[in-house]
Amino acid sequence: MRTDKATEEIAQVFHALSDVTRLRLLERLQTGEQCVCDLTDAFQTGQSRLSFHLKVLKEAGLVNDRRDGRWMYYSVNPKVLEDLQEYIAERKQVMRRGAVASKCC
Repeated sequence: MRTDKATEEIAQVFHALSDVTRLRLLERLQTGEQCVCDLTDAFQTGQSRLSFHLKVLKEAGLVNDRRDGRWMYYSVNPKVLEDLQEYIAERKQVMRRGAVASKCC
């Protein structure tokens, strides 16, 4: 059984993944680290809008960032994706075992 903190962290990851733009950002970052200026060009959107989505991904732990001069560079955090994969595998395992629902009345 997961701790409350671990469950909250997974919920934050699912929240971050619940937006199409953020999913597209993750897909784009799978090819490697990218500068925010390149992401802004690729998504043809304002930097403030993109920064909001990157902030949500960063807070969920899905992306790492680093500053180089005046630019920020972003990359996927594989550890959080592995944790998410493990969480889903655990849920699937419980379903395969045919967890018995408790009787209510």
